[in-house]
Amino acid sequence: MSIEKKKELQVAAIENGTAIDHIPPSQLFRVAHMLELEKMPNTITIGNNLHSQKMGTKGMIKISDKYFEEQELNRIALIAPHVVLNIIKDYEVVEKRTVTLPDEIVGLVKCNNPKCITNNEPMPSRFEVIDKELGTLKCHYCERKINKEDIIIKEK
Repeated sequence: MSIEKKKELQVAAIENGTAIDHIPPSQLFRVAHMLELEKMPNTITIGNNLHSQKMGTKGMIKISDKYFEEQELNRIALIAPHVVLNIIKDYEVVEKRTVTLPDEIVGLVKCNNPKCITNNEPMPSRFEVIDKELGTLKCHYCERKINKEDIIIKEK
């Protein structure tokens, strides 16, 4: 077996499902927790600190027979923007896309301002994404800016 083939087999192939690739190693377990992988009955493979030419090291999660909804992808983008999502069918990648933040996020993030109306009334939060690279959000109601490291993602 060639050296290239051996490197590819560091993480097991899946027949059908999704591979979340190029996760920053420091964010891998945060992504796993946020997606509630521990509650899924699917076969899941998690690899961390894998060699990456693009990043140096990376994390990867492969989930058999699971395809993500847009809302779930937005949750991933909040903590690990620019991950690559590979949709796999019959052991082949049929779609590859980079996950990015949308222009607006509704109901996913808690405003850090305790006086914000979204923390005191039964209504969804609404944030404008003002910097997709840095992950900076601005609350639609109180206009508080939140940096990526201060984002509190609401539980499902």
